Amino acid sequence: MIGILQEMMGYPFLVRALIVGVLVSLCASLLGVSLVLKRYSMIGDGLSHVSFGALSVAMALGVAPLKLSLPVVTIVAVILLRVGNGRMKSDAAIAVISSGSLGIGVIVTSLTTGMTVDVCGYMFGSLLAMSKEDVMLSIVLSIIVIVIFIICYNRLFAVTFDESFAKASGVKVGVYNMLLAILTAVTIVLGMRMMGAMLISSLIIFPALTSMRLFGSFKAVIISSAVVSLVCFFFGIICSYQYATPTGASIVGVNLIVLFLAVIVEKIRKGRLA
Repeated sequence: MIGILQEMMGYPFLVRALIVGVLVSLCASLLGVSLVLKRYSMIGDGLSHVSFGALSVAMALGVAPLKLSLPVVTIVAVILLRVGNGRMKSDAAIAVISSGSLGIGVIVTSLTTGMTVDVCGYMFGSLLAMSKEDVMLSIVLSIIVIVIFIICYNRLFAVTFDESFAKASGVKVGVYNMLLAILTAVTIVLGMRMMGAMLISSLIIFPALTSMRLFGSFKAVIISSAVVSLVCFFFGIICSYQYATPTGASIVGVNLIVLFLAVIVEKIRKGRLA
């Protein structure tokens, strides 16, 4: 494995993919635990489709994709949070915005560039899609997301488990829910270049679900989720390099296997306790 990683380091585009992949995987795994526990796990899927729609429009207008999609997806994340707390349920709001954005993206693409290699890369991920500018922007924003999460850890913990108690304790629940949505939006946009719109939500959901099968405390689940996410990313990208399989799909495949193993371990534990 070490030999393969050393060989991969000889390719600049793979080095860029490894750097961005590690940071995005960390961001997604940290945020994923709160999103899954708050039953907002599909927000990643919805926002990824919004990001695809924004990227399609950016390509049609000749605008830098990340510079357009970041503010658009962030605004939609805030709208999703507001609508989800209103008359329309959160799952319905995500479904409406998700399918609508994907439809707009496909229409714009069909009327302009067509289904080119770049468009397929945005839908299913591509290691070749990341420029040096994308990498620098991804590094800066990923570090900001991780630092903010660490600083606000206690408040996000309170908001995740009991909003009523958190509000009674003086925590501004609305602000931290908004912060969680914005951080998720940024992470989704950054990860789309590597994972694609169809698969980016897996980075949020799988590590969190796997860790919840193995540990009971929030802190342990957070740490485990980060470790699982990084391990699955490295094994996935190595498999992609070795067998020439799509990067995003390979990472999802490894995550699926690890989740299956965690479920087995959980059942064995319960059997022994019984």
